[in-house]
Amino acid sequence: MAETGEEETASAEASGFSDLSDSELVEFLDLEDAKEPTVPPSKAGPSSELPEKDDKPVSLQPRKNGLDVSSPMERFQLKYLYVTDLCAQNWCELQVVYGKELPAFSTPEKAAVLDTGASIHLAKELELHDLVTVPITTKEDAWAVKFLNILSMVPTLQSEGRIREFPVFGEVEGVFLVGVIDELHYTAKGELELTELKTRRRPVLPLPAQKKKDYFQVSLYKYIFDAMVQGKVIPASLIHHTKLCLDTPLGPSVLRHAQQGGFSVKSLSDLMELVFLSLTLSDLPAIDTLKLEYVHQETAAVLGTETVAFDEKEVKSQVQHYVAYWMGRRAPQGVDVEEAWKCRTCDYVDICEWRRGRGVLSSSLEPKAKKLK
Repeated sequence: MAETGEEETASAEASGFSDLSDSELVEFLDLEDAKEPTVPPSKAGPSSELPEKDDKPVSLQPRKNGLDVSSPMERFQLKYLYVTDLCAQNWCELQVVYGKELPAFSTPEKAAVLDTGASIHLAKELELHDLVTVPITTKEDAWAVKFLNILSMVPTLQSEGRIREFPVFGEVEGVFLVGVIDELHYTAKGELELTELKTRRRPVLPLPAQKKKDYFQVSLYKYIFDAMVQGKVIPASLIHHTKLCLDTPLGPSVLRHAQQGGFSVKSLSDLMELVFLSLTLSDLPAIDTLKLEYVHQETAAVLGTETVAFDEKEVKSQVQHYVAYWMGRRAPQGVDVEEAWKCRTCDYVDICEWRRGRGVLSSSLEPKAKKLK
C-alpha cells in the first residue's frame, strides 16, 4: 500500500518522458529527415479531425466492433517500429495511440526534457570518439550511415572493448524493429555487457512501473542484438519491411564518408552485404549482462544501477501482445485501475476514451479536447 501512495503523488518524472532513450529520439529524427513524403500536403494526416482552439470534438479513426478498420501499421503508414514504441506501450498503450493520432499535443516541457537527456548522452558518446555530421537526403542514405556505423563499431568493440550508440534492427513477431543500444563493453571477466543510460529530472530512482518498462527495453535490445550476431537477421527481411531501393546511388556526402572509412561502395546494396558479413563473421558473442544506469540530469550524478535478468520467454510473450495491436488483431488498452495515477501526467487525459469508459473502449469518440497551448 505504501508503494501505491508514492505512485499517486508522483510528478511528471513518472510519465515516462524523463528517462526515455534519447539516443533513439535522435535516430528517429535522422530518419524522419530523410523520409519521403507519403501524404500530399493538401490532405489530412491519420486523424481526419484534429482538436481546434474552440474545443471542437475530437474524432479519431473510425472503428468497427471496437477494432480499427485498418491495422495501425497501415493507418499510420509505418514500415517498422522503434524499440521505444513497444516500451511506451508498457507504460500506457492508449497514450501511444493518441500520440500517433494527435502529435500536436506534445508539450514543450517534454521536448526540453528530451533535449537535456540527449545532451548527456552526447557527452558520453564524445568520451569515446568524435562525431562526424553526414548530410543525408534519402532514406537509403540514412540506412547507409547506420550501416557504416556498424562497420566501424564492430572492430572497435573487438579491439578496444567499448562502443556507444550501436544500431540494432530485426524482425520480431512479424514486425521490423529498430533501436540504438547506449553502450556495449566487455567486463573484466570477458563478458559482453549492455548498459542503458536513463536520465532523471529529479534526483530519485524511478517508480517500479517505470523500471518495468526499462527492464523490457534492455531485454528487447539483447533479443535483437543476439539475433543479429547469430545470423538470424537476413537482408530479405530488412528489404521487405523498409522498402529500401538497394540500387539507388548514395549521396556524395555518404560516399565520401564511406571512402574515408576505407569502404569502396556505390549503393546501399554494397554496404548491406558488408554489414551482414561483418556481423556473422566477427565472432561477436551474445550479450551476457544487462544493466540500467540512472543519472540526474542537472548534476550528472549516478543515482543507481540495476542488473536486469533476461527471460526470453517473457520477452517474446510481451512482444507478441504489443505487436498484436500494431497488426490490428486487438484494440488498444489503457492502464489498469490500479495504475490510474499515470493519467495525472498524461496530455490526453481529457479526451481519453478508455478513462471515460472506465476501462471499456467505446464505439465512438466525441469528448472535447484540451486547448492547445
